[in-house]
Amino acid sequence: MYGEALEICSVEPLTGFYRDGYCNTGADDFGSHTVCTVVSAEFLEHQRSVGNDLSTPLPQFDFPGLKPGDRWGVCAGRWLQAYQDGVKAPVVLAATNEAALEAVPLAALEECAADVPDDLSGLGE
Repeated sequence: MYGEALEICSVEPLTGFYRDGYCNTGADDFGSHTVCTVVSAEFLEHQRSVGNDLSTPLPQFDFPGLKPGDRWGVCAGRWLQAYQDGVKAPVVLAATNEAALEAVPLAALEECAADVPDDLSGLGE
């Protein structure tokens, strides 16, 4: 995001369309798995209700199933759908691909930002 190098989203569980831990995307990623989200129980339930079950393990695809608190690269359109339905899942901006902006307004992503600065020393001032 913001033209900086993309940070890793999650290796445990291993996320990304290319299962490289990043929200990388390409021409073959029709869903645009570009938003690094910290999933909540509410978000997982919402996704299940719209036909995107992220909780059930699928061992044949090396997918462990997600639990609240996991970070996961979700489809930009699915994240936006949840946001518009009032389920505002936290976003790790530093690990969210700029390509997400093709579907999601920057203001929505920033509203849900969950990033924590590396240097916390100035936060108490």
